[in-house]
Amino acid sequence: MSGQETNNGLIQVTSNHSFESTYEIIKKTLDANPNIGILAEVDHTGNAKRVDLELPKTKLILFGNPKLGTPLMQSSRTIAIDLPQKILIWEADGKVFLTYNDPEYLLKRHGITDKDPIAEKISGALATISGKASE
Repeated sequence: MSGQETNNGLIQVTSNHSFESTYEIIKKTLDANPNIGILAEVDHTGNAKRVDLELPKTKLILFGNPKLGTPLMQSSRTIAIDLPQKILIWEADGKVFLTYNDPEYLLKRHGITDKDPIAEKISGALATISGKASE
């Protein structure tokens, strides 16, 4: 993976593709996984434009796998504020980035101590998904 950083519970990956290509790669990767469903897409740039404001290219995809997320919520209902999973695709200074929550950070944030294997599985899936954009 190119340019992966972790900061304040966020993992950031630099894409090797254009904004549009990165967005489509992420969507296709999510759609190809039968365990994952895309729940919503938010075009922050388009929303800003509707009120005559400018925002560089910024989109958010919300997606989830209830088989993994539900056990986390069973341990601590407050983690639902951070679920479903999200990937933010954004552009700055000619570069495209993907940012998402570190699942292990979320477990700590919500005091979940008995679900490390689930966090590891989610972490692996997120790394695979974001890694497609840096291939």
